[in-house]
Amino acid sequence: MIDELKIFCKNTQEYIDIDGGDTLQDIYETIEKRIPFRPICALVNNKLEALNYPVFGPKMVEYLEPISPQGIRVYIHSLCMVLYKAIVDLFPGKRLRIEHSISGGFYCTIKHDEELLTPENIERIKVQMQEIIDKDLKFVRRERLTTDVVEMFRKQGLNDKVRLLESSNDLYTTFYKLDNVIDSYYEPLAPSTGYITAFNLEPYKDGMLLLGPDKNDENKPRKSYPMEKMFKAFTRYVKFNDIVGLDDVGTLNKGIEKGWAPDIINVAEALHDKMFSRIADDITERYNNGGARVVLIAGPSSSGKTTSSKRLGIQLITNYIIPKVISLDNYFVDRTRTPRDEKGDYDYESLYALDLELFNKDLKALINGEEVKMPTYNFHTGEREYRGNTLKLEDNNILLMEGIHGLNPELTKDIPDEMKYRVYVSALTTLSIDDHNWVSTSDNRLLRRIVRDYKYRGADAQASIARWLSVRRGEEKWIFPYQENADAMLNSSLLFELAVMKDQAEPILKQVPTNVPEYAEASRLLRFLRYFKPISDTTIPSTSLIREFLGGSSFRD
Repeated sequence: MIDELKIFCKNTQEYIDIDGGDTLQDIYETIEKRIPFRPICALVNNKLEALNYPVFGPKMVEYLEPISPQGIRVYIHSLCMVLYKAIVDLFPGKRLRIEHSISGGFYCTIKHDEELLTPENIERIKVQMQEIIDKDLKFVRRERLTTDVVEMFRKQGLNDKVRLLESSNDLYTTFYKLDNVIDSYYEPLAPSTGYITAFNLEPYKDGMLLLGPDKNDENKPRKSYPMEKMFKAFTRYVKFNDIVGLDDVGTLNKGIEKGWAPDIINVAEALHDKMFSRIADDITERYNNGGARVVLIAGPSSSGKTTSSKRLGIQLITNYIIPKVISLDNYFVDRTRTPRDEKGDYDYESLYALDLELFNKDLKALINGEEVKMPTYNFHTGEREYRGNTLKLEDNNILLMEGIHGLNPELTKDIPDEMKYRVYVSALTTLSIDDHNWVSTSDNRLLRRIVRDYKYRGADAQASIARWLSVRRGEEKWIFPYQENADAMLNSSLLFELAVMKDQAEPILKQVPTNVPEYAEASRLLRFLRYFKPISDTTIPSTSLIREFLGGSSFRD
């Protein structure tokens, strides 16, 4: 026993005596009556840890509930391992692949055996999962030499994890054992399967949808909702990944090691070119048939809307249509009329920060061929000004607008639908770490934002991370509910981009101090980036969408 060994518990705001080697679970059991929830994980010195983490020195500990941002990730990955064990129990030798988030859950398939996932078999899997949960089996964390773990995964048929580990330089690898199966995740897992209090598994397209708990109630499963257009966009890219043989980080790393990075970049960029061309052709066809006079481009933060609008504009010019750009920022109401958020700050992300009446009036006039006096918003005075700028659409002109509200019907409520063409832009990442660990679209965008803000907006990683939760809340309120209104889904992700982001983002993330809450997210992102072999940005073309964040873009602001 170490004399006077204490930890500071942020939940209870007190120092607690412990014995050296006590786990976080042991410590929690001594104070559980003073914490109003059962934790699923904890932050130790602002770094996420599993509850079986042993404490041997003074630490600051914050226990986290299952529906906290970090807790839900631990919950979902634990649920994924339960699903994997259920598949092994019922269908030995079959390859479970958890592809991406969609419709409130996670789309899963049995690779090369999709016909196995009948409604009856999906119900069998669900029942088996519940049996595993009811047994309250422990997730046992272990660490072994990477070479030994590779052989263990090889024997279990997890060749995707074999590829990943063989491309790493880690001497030791952490993995988890659940009864008769082993698996690996880059997040900690719950102490046992009994921590999973709510889930659902339902048929979805050619596979099944795995649903975790409701974000407001851990005892209720989340409900799914339709996302037909988004699913088709994901499916196109998954198919492309399969064709080029790059569907996980292990295969990407091996390609980089073999010197294939230039080819990977060229193919990914060509796919983007084709995408922009196809959308421009669709807009042109509608334009020539008397519709599509206004192109609205929307998407969440760091999705690449700016470069997308410019590349789409270039493709329209090759179709003899000249875009005229309108900035929605110039239609802000005067600052005194701007809505306030829950903190009392001006909420410029609110739809009602815009003068919708004036905006629709001007749009209708422009579509009718009238000359319109264009406003300019003065961010210094917080008032609208008119500086003599006018706009009139000629026969070969089309309006092009980029903004977060582009797909919201209320923005252009007075404009007939046939006059509008809506484009939704997002980084729909389809490259997986391995079969059971997907790459979060949100993580991809956050890394883009961190690099861009550091280079060009004077914000360090701590500030970008601190702001991210608020950004995400705004997206969930103002963007995501309207994404299925799009006429076209534009996937702005690039197969190679996280390998390029690695060298850009790591030095910035390492600057986040350990004594701030944002260190937890910085640490997680650094752990995630370790999986990637780096690609130099010198081979990225100046027209690439990723240049919007890295710098060196040939498009003028």
